[in-house]
Amino acid sequence: MQNRIKIFLIRIQKILTQWIQQIRSTQFWKKPKFWRGVFLGFLILFVVGAGSFTFWMMSLDVSKLQSPLARPTYIYDKNGDKISELSSSKIDPVSLKEVPQTLRDAVIDTEDRRFYEHKGVDAWAIFRALVRDLRAGDFAEGGSTITQQLAKNLFLPSDKTIHRKITEAAYALKIELTLGKDQILEEYLNQVYFGEGQWGIQNAARYYFGKNTKDLNLEESALLAGLLQAPSVYSPLNDKDKALERRNLVLSLMKEQSDISEAEYQRARSAPIALRQGKLDNLSGKYAPYIDYVIEEAINRYGFTEDQLLTGGLQIYTAMDSQVQQAAETVYADDRYFPPGKPDQKVQSGMVILDQHSGGIRGLVGYRGESPFRSFNHATQLKRQPGSVIKPLTVYGPALEKGYTPFSLLYDGPLNINGYSPNDYDYQNRGQVTMEEALQNSWNIPAVWLLNEIGLYTGLSFAQKAGLPLTEKDKTLSLALGGISDGVSPLQMAQAYGAFANQGTMNKAYAITKITSGDGYVFAQVKPESQQVTSPQNAYTMTRLLENVVKNGTAKNADLGRPTAGKTGSVELPNTQEFSGITKGAKDVWFVGYTPELTAAVWMGYDKTDRNHYLTTAGGTEPAKIFRAVLSQALKNTPVTNFQVPTGYEDPWQPDPFDLFDQFNQKGNQKDPKDNQKDKDNKNSEKTPSQSWKDKLYKRFGLSLDSLDSQKE
Repeated sequence: MQNRIKIFLIRIQKILTQWIQQIRSTQFWKKPKFWRGVFLGFLILFVVGAGSFTFWMMSLDVSKLQSPLARPTYIYDKNGDKISELSSSKIDPVSLKEVPQTLRDAVIDTEDRRFYEHKGVDAWAIFRALVRDLRAGDFAEGGSTITQQLAKNLFLPSDKTIHRKITEAAYALKIELTLGKDQILEEYLNQVYFGEGQWGIQNAARYYFGKNTKDLNLEESALLAGLLQAPSVYSPLNDKDKALERRNLVLSLMKEQSDISEAEYQRARSAPIALRQGKLDNLSGKYAPYIDYVIEEAINRYGFTEDQLLTGGLQIYTAMDSQVQQAAETVYADDRYFPPGKPDQKVQSGMVILDQHSGGIRGLVGYRGESPFRSFNHATQLKRQPGSVIKPLTVYGPALEKGYTPFSLLYDGPLNINGYSPNDYDYQNRGQVTMEEALQNSWNIPAVWLLNEIGLYTGLSFAQKAGLPLTEKDKTLSLALGGISDGVSPLQMAQAYGAFANQGTMNKAYAITKITSGDGYVFAQVKPESQQVTSPQNAYTMTRLLENVVKNGTAKNADLGRPTAGKTGSVELPNTQEFSGITKGAKDVWFVGYTPELTAAVWMGYDKTDRNHYLTTAGGTEPAKIFRAVLSQALKNTPVTNFQVPTGYEDPWQPDPFDLFDQFNQKGNQKDPKDNQKDKDNKNSEKTPSQSWKDKLYKRFGLSLDSLDSQKE
């Protein structure tokens, strides 16, 4: 085999040697036949090369250009003012119709004066650039058209090589076959870099001049067009003299192309560079705690996706009051309002402030400190036991519906109902207390005893009507003290208390009032939902009771110096081995309160409670102080008003000649709860308060109510 290969190579060598000798002797290149062959060869190479290039160019994917640019979504407050921006892109695109003609002319005259004449690649510009590159000994001159620059920005690296330039030209030709000239110019202006981290003409206009693209004047347009060649060199922030020189060069090019007159040129050339003054009002990331919930509501209530919200150019109108939200964020940024945490865990908190008359959420903070986008929201996603803040909703509110009054006497002594034995926080017994006293001091035994008296179903259904997510599993006596299965959020508690603040009607809370497209098409709009929880009269009585809690009870720290009602709550540490030996500790602390204008709920606690992470405070301290601090700022410009008194309201606090006699008889006839341990769980077994002692008095003297009334007349 090796011999055969050797023989073959020798023969090839002989043939080549003979061919070279023949060329030297004949000088064939002087013959016309040779040049015809050369021409034909080049023609074949050109056709094959052009065909290959065309096939390759047509195979390039430029579909990215035809996809709509990601447009930011804007958020508006209750007054229609733009307050925040959502975006997944560094670009804020504008349509070409929003770009002034002077800016279009400035860019074209500077970057590609034959833009509307060539087909994506300008051969004359390339030749001119090539000559300059050869002189410089480097690829210093690009000779790129606007279309080529767009291709480079979107599809190619920034290296200066022959291969990249050929690929850039191919993309440019394909782009010209796909889009019209105006579309290409619009894409270019939205994609190009203007320096200082600003991509696209809209961001550049805002950054340098604090205005929208459509409002740019001639000299501002010329300055921005001048940045495109070398943004860092000609930045007016780095070197104003160079920026001015470059701007005036652009103006001269515009005059040369007859796009501006001599008078316009002279005026603009004489104008100083007037940059934006003050801090840039960047809406991105503003009011993040509230915006996180807006996204949550748009997804869960209206069915939008996160991608639609970040790229769809939506307009989202909300119920947010900027003054209320700013007040909440300011307080939550101040560590003095919160207990010191641990190095590995911060004491967390969540707060919701809503307008009880509509359900609109005016302010919301879902966490303390910095937090990732759409992180856990303690104001809306939290599920924690509410402690005593639930008492007005499961015990005292329902009791008022059953006919009890603020002065009804409740039992406060040793209590054991089917093995359930609550204690007051001070481990004392007072025998009997009024409902007003029990609520004012947040005593537990009277609340449990009263829930047993009115029936579990009564307490459960009242709280459910107020919007609390209770189930049959919660139909136990621990419901009186906030011992529920799944827990509640500050949003749910604020919404529920809104019923007392709004004359018995609970309005379902919402943040979003309307979502539209950029051109105003309405995708979604809030539909108000309300529920009559109790009568206006009983709601107002509860408000009076809760005002007393703020004035004289456990919630004194929440007093705003204006009509304020509210309730504190604390959840003790679980009675487990882990917490044995800890005599004073809480897992969660709450305050829920309201004024005639706003209702708010505050929760505080650790994300993970254990032996090293628990609270030693109560709902009447930090949570109440946060409520006072936030609402004081939120309402500082709001006139002081009183809670509205319902029509026909009969004031139970007015003196009555029979009150002392009633209480004496109730005291004397009070039944020891040990004599009646029967479960009041069944709806049919629920009781109203014992027969009126006034009625008994009338009967004792042989009088009926009707006869007494007739005698009074």
